Amino acid sequence: MTYETTRRTVLLATGATGAAALVAACGGGGDDNGSTSTTSPTGQDATSAPAGRQLASTDEIPVGGGKIFKEEEVVVTQPEQGQFKAFSAICTHQRCLVGSVSDGTINCPCHGSRFQIADGSVAGGPATRPLPTEQITVEKNSIRLTSA
Repeated sequence: MTYETTRRTVLLATGATGAAALVAACGGGGDDNGSTSTTSPTGQDATSAPAGRQLASTDEIPVGGGKIFKEEEVVVTQPEQGQFKAFSAICTHQRCLVGSVSDGTINCPCHGSRFQIADGSVAGGPATRPLPTEQITVEKNSIRLTSA
């Protein structure tokens, strides 16, 4: 006598946990033929797309100043012409979002801490630790955040 293994037999034999895993594995999530796509909206393979999310164009960041991106919690500075730096926009003193960039410093409105735009080091307390750096890439006129 031979036994034919069917999906129903497997579901009955594996119990509820196995059934849930099997049903999940059989479910969708991809396109109509069951495969998933790794292409970008432009049709390019996602691995060949430019790294990271665009934050700004280079001309949006003033020389000797910077711009705060509140949603991303990042501040991008341009200490010298063509030199771009990025730091966490969260103050290391008590985790407030920094509020401005002026006169060569990144400034926290909560308690007055200031950080150098060139390296994120403390220019004035009460903060005692520098702002952590963030990874950006600058390509042509585009500044992209590469760390998540």
